[in-house]
Amino acid sequence: MPITKSAKRAIRSSERKMVYNDRRKKAMKEAVKDTKAVLSAKDKKAVQEMLSKAYKAIDKAVKTKLIKKNTAARKKSRLARFVNKAA
Repeated sequence: MPITKSAKRAIRSSERKMVYNDRRKKAMKEAVKDTKAVLSAKDKKAVQEMLSKAYKAIDKAVKTKLIKKNTAARKKSRLARFVNKAA
Protein backbone atom coordinates (compact mmCIF):
# COMPACT_ATOMS: atom_id res chain seq x y z
CA MET A 1 0.00 0.00 0.00
CA PRO A 2 1.20 3.49 -0.78
CA ILE A 3 2.04 5.57 2.23
CA THR A 4 3.07 8.96 0.92
CA LYS A 5 0.74 11.39 -0.76
CA SER A 6 2.74 11.34 -4.00
CA ALA A 7 2.64 7.52 -4.14
CA LYS A 8 -1.16 7.57 -3.84
CA ARG A 9 -1.32 10.16 -6.61
CA ALA A 10 0.99 8.07 -8.80
CA ILE A 11 -1.31 5.06 -8.43
CA ARG A 12 -4.36 7.09 -9.45
CA SER A 13 -2.45 8.44 -12.43
CA SER A 14 -1.23 5.04 -13.56
CA GLU A 15 -4.75 3.60 -13.33
CA ARG A 16 -6.04 6.41 -15.56
CA LYS A 17 -3.24 5.86 -18.05
CA MET A 18 -3.90 2.12 -18.05
CA VAL A 19 -7.49 2.72 -19.16
CA TYR A 20 -6.38 4.95 -22.04
CA ASN A 21 -3.64 2.53 -23.09
CA ASP A 22 -5.99 -0.47 -23.01
CA ARG A 23 -8.54 1.43 -25.09
CA ARG A 24 -5.93 2.44 -27.67
CA LYS A 25 -4.46 -1.08 -27.86
CA LYS A 26 -7.92 -2.65 -28.28
CA ALA A 27 -8.79 -0.19 -31.06
CA MET A 28 -5.56 -1.07 -32.85
CA LYS A 29 -6.13 -4.83 -32.60
CA GLU A 30 -9.77 -4.54 -33.71
CA ALA A 31 -8.82 -2.40 -36.72
CA VAL A 32 -6.30 -5.02 -37.86
CA LYS A 33 -8.80 -7.82 -37.27
CA ASP A 34 -11.56 -5.97 -39.16
CA THR A 35 -9.23 -5.37 -42.11
CA LYS A 36 -8.49 -9.08 -42.34
CA ALA A 37 -12.20 -9.88 -42.05
CA VAL A 38 -13.17 -7.51 -44.89
CA LEU A 39 -10.72 -9.25 -47.22
CA SER A 40 -13.10 -12.15 -47.66
CA ALA A 41 -15.74 -9.79 -49.10
CA LYS A 42 -13.54 -9.08 -52.18
CA ASP A 43 -14.54 -5.40 -52.09
CA LYS A 44 -11.34 -3.48 -52.89
CA LYS A 45 -12.71 -0.10 -51.83
CA ALA A 46 -13.78 -1.43 -48.43
CA VAL A 47 -10.43 -3.15 -47.95
CA GLN A 48 -8.50 0.06 -48.69
CA GLU A 49 -10.75 1.97 -46.30
CA MET A 50 -10.19 -0.56 -43.52
CA LEU A 51 -6.45 -0.63 -44.23
CA SER A 52 -6.39 3.14 -43.83
CA LYS A 53 -8.22 2.87 -40.49
CA ALA A 54 -5.80 0.20 -39.30
CA TYR A 55 -2.82 2.38 -40.25
CA LYS A 56 -4.39 5.28 -38.38
CA ALA A 57 -4.92 3.19 -35.24
CA ILE A 58 -1.34 1.87 -35.39
CA ASP A 59 0.07 5.37 -35.87
CA LYS A 60 -1.90 6.68 -32.91
CA ALA A 61 -0.51 3.87 -30.76
CA VAL A 62 3.00 4.95 -31.76
CA LYS A 63 2.24 8.59 -31.06
CA THR A 64 1.21 7.79 -27.48
CA LYS A 65 4.28 5.51 -27.12
CA LEU A 66 2.12 2.43 -26.64
CA ILE A 67 4.18 0.54 -29.21
CA LYS A 68 7.58 1.30 -30.73
CA LYS A 69 8.10 2.78 -34.18
CA ASN A 70 9.64 -0.38 -35.63
CA THR A 71 6.83 -2.52 -34.21
CA ALA A 72 4.33 -0.28 -35.96
CA ALA A 73 6.29 -0.48 -39.21
CA ARG A 74 6.35 -4.27 -38.95
CA LYS A 75 2.61 -4.47 -38.27
CA LYS A 76 1.79 -2.16 -41.17
CA SER A 77 4.13 -4.03 -43.51
CA ARG A 78 2.67 -7.41 -42.66
CA LEU A 79 -0.87 -6.11 -42.99
CA ALA A 80 -0.12 -4.59 -46.39
CA ARG A 81 1.55 -7.82 -47.53
CA PHE A 82 -1.49 -9.80 -46.32
CA VAL A 83 -3.85 -7.50 -48.26
CA ASN A 84 -1.74 -7.63 -51.42
CA LYS A 85 -1.47 -11.42 -51.30
CA ALA A 86 -5.24 -11.77 -50.98
CA ALA A 87 -5.94 -9.31 -53.81
